[in-house]
Amino acid sequence: MKTAIVTDSTAYLPGPERDRLGIRMIPLSVTIDGKTYEEEVDLEADQFYDLVREGELPKTSQPPIGKFADCFETLKQEGFEAAVVVTLSSGISGTFTSAGQAGDLVDGLDVQVFDSEIACMPQGFYVLRAAKMARDGAAPEAIIAELEEMKNSLRAYFMVDDLAHLQRGGRLSGAQALIGGLLQVKPLLHFKDRVIVPFEKIRTRKKAMNRIADLLAQDAGNGPLEAAIIHANRKEEAEAWRTELSRKFPDVEFKISYFGPVIGTHLGEGAMGLGWVKK
Repeated sequence: MKTAIVTDSTAYLPGPERDRLGIRMIPLSVTIDGKTYEEEVDLEADQFYDLVREGELPKTSQPPIGKFADCFETLKQEGFEAAVVVTLSSGISGTFTSAGQAGDLVDGLDVQVFDSEIACMPQGFYVLRAAKMARDGAAPEAIIAELEEMKNSLRAYFMVDDLAHLQRGGRLSGAQALIGGLLQVKPLLHFKDRVIVPFEKIRTRKKAMNRIADLLAQDAGNGPLEAAIIHANRKEEAEAWRTELSRKFPDVEFKISYFGPVIGTHLGEGAMGLGWVKK
């Protein structure tokens, strides 16, 4: 069965990598000062942070059902029999639901939608694994089964400079944001049950990053890992952290990714994260 892999823009996979593996990408949007941009299409991450540094919090929106439906129709015309769609967490976006509804509108294409329950490069890990399996001829059911298995080893933790972005965007409760601000903490956050929740409260940025490294160490001895450092307009800091982590964990394959416009809207500039999964 000829199976296509589709994801949304919040996986933040580089365009050349998507092209190499034939991955189709459906963009989410951000609206800044009344103008709407499709991220990864007409707005890149570095441009985004420049635009919003002095402005109001942008608004984000999921792709319209028609975007997915058009993609599925194109895939059918290209001879694909199935599509596996990997979306960001259904707990923070309706993208998962939109993809499923669009799949119901298209006859002749077996559309299966996978909720990554996360976002950014950890979501991308699922997409890349799925694309490599599809390239090798795996059936959609086998791909979905492998992605479900990956959930057992995938971990991701991140910290933000200012909890107000998450609080204003409705992705973290006001009480939690207030407590964080009063205590001047750099809380570690993670996804649990598809939503963003605090993991631990830590006083400084450096201690938070060291704690994430400690969490990685707990898994690093249980088999080969691939990992991604994810930053919100902090490329030099991310590069320095990769150098440091690579020395500590020579058997872990590290790459650097970023929080793009949609996720960056909710986390704010300066956020830093690390995600990993078994190879």
